[in-house]
Amino acid sequence: MVSWPGRGAKRGVPSLQWPRPAAKPTPVARVELDQFTPDLLVFLGHAAYLELALFETLGRSSAFAPDVRAKETTGRIAETTLARHRGLVAEIERSGHDATGSMEPHIAAIDEFRARTEGTDWYEAILADYVAAGLLNDVFVRLAAGLPADHHKRIVSVLEAHDDAPLVVRELSAAIEADPRLASRLALWGRRLVGDTLLVARAAVAASHVSADDERLEPVFTELIAAHTRRMDALGLTA
Repeated sequence: MVSWPGRGAKRGVPSLQWPRPAAKPTPVARVELDQFTPDLLVFLGHAAYLELALFETLGRSSAFAPDVRAKETTGRIAETTLARHRGLVAEIERSGHDATGSMEPHIAAIDEFRARTEGTDWYEAILADYVAAGLLNDVFVRLAAGLPADHHKRIVSVLEAHDDAPLVVRELSAAIEADPRLASRLALWGRRLVGDTLLVARAAVAASHVSADDERLEPVFTELIAAHTRRMDALGLTA
């Protein structure tokens, strides 16, 4: 169960708990995220600025990469992140709107998220990008299903065309093998990251004009957390 602020959790900090067993399970109608797709420009502005913020954070992390190989890895990830951003900006411009204006409403919230998840070194920064890009791209792909068919096809193509996960898994796995003590630190960091990232995911859903009931949405977010767990498993880390 994911408890969001206003439901017993401290403000800004999600509480992740196992659901309590009920004596008589109550059927809950399953929903898909495409029922909560926001307006096209809201969707695109949010997704585009997120990719730009991830790109900027990657640029900063390159300065404290442990070696040239790590710098090269960071550059490759940053390049594909920027490609996603540019693809989303192109979609905004194709619709006849200004990309900067579409992104501006999302700056404050995403910059706050970025400040909380930058990490203390290169390893934490790269894991933060891996977790955020993986989980949030899952969310935006699901939300895109509610967009008009032509936009949906192009946007999903942009979001899914550039997958850095295998590269990150290879590099972080090698670092963990060289220094096994790194595993426990990154596992702990990953558990912190997922809470902050789910808040951004929830904000993307809340941007819809449709009221999003947490109980009905819970199965969808459970699937997103399961996908996050698989990504952490690929690194040999406990989610």
